[in-house]
Amino acid sequence: MYDIIVIGAGPAGLTAAIYALRAGKSVLVIEKASFGGQITHSPKIENYPSHTSISGNELAELMVDQAISQGAEFEMGEVVAISKEDGIFKVTTEDGTFESKTVVAAVGVKHRTLSVDVPDAALESISYCAVCDGAFYKDREVIVVGGGNSALQEALMLSEIAKKVTIVQNLPFFTGEKRLLDKLLPLPNVETYVDSVVTALDGDGDTVTVTINQSGEEKTLKADGVFVAIGLEPKNEIFSEVSSLDERGYFASGEDCLTSTEGFYVAGDCRSKAIRQITTATADGAVAALAACRYLDA
Repeated sequence: MYDIIVIGAGPAGLTAAIYALRAGKSVLVIEKASFGGQITHSPKIENYPSHTSISGNELAELMVDQAISQGAEFEMGEVVAISKEDGIFKVTTEDGTFESKTVVAAVGVKHRTLSVDVPDAALESISYCAVCDGAFYKDREVIVVGGGNSALQEALMLSEIAKKVTIVQNLPFFTGEKRLLDKLLPLPNVETYVDSVVTALDGDGDTVTVTINQSGEEKTLKADGVFVAIGLEPKNEIFSEVSSLDERGYFASGEDCLTSTEGFYVAGDCRSKAIRQITTATADGAVAALAACRYLDA
């Protein structure tokens, strides 16, 4: 029996663990993929206090090491069910069930995917991270799907590597910041299609069909790789019995990180919030952990 089970080992979850351990609580951290969450995809972080510049992997390692030094226990596995019975939470993974008096869910978000059939041969050409995979496309032609800040940042990074970058945006305009567009649009190796959608990927994984919404005209574009940056979505469905979700599927919790279920707290990108940054995730982790400690000490 643990005092607190933290689900997710990104910045929010690791911060929650550190704060709870420093308060003398026993903590189990459950993570299904990689410690550090999405920050591990960032080669350079320059907006985290105390570090002028640090890679996401380095920052994640520091957070994990700090949690371990405080006495955190870790379990690799995906949570498949959670329930509360007689005041005790039962958190089930593929490998077993763990019990705790409180839970902090810091499960992050996942990438939205293309709404078209993707042939098996084309799967390897699709990426959600230019930082991770951009180097594979040096002097090749790539497509970026999306028009927000994330898509424009991906395109800008790829423009320094790839022979050609084509941006496909489903809206008639880009929604990203003007400063990014001012850098990107004048580049000679960047082409844009607005009010357009990807409607097919070929079986060989080297061309993409783009349909222009207004006219219905189809364009076949060369694409050695496709980088998808069309937003994020929560993965909170299995928690719906212990916490209310908003209309978009995020935990319906404010800055206090509380939910409608006593002893169940949420932190980070998975909750309803306006700003999703590393600093706001760590802030949530601290708030949620301290709320859990107050509940345990009451």
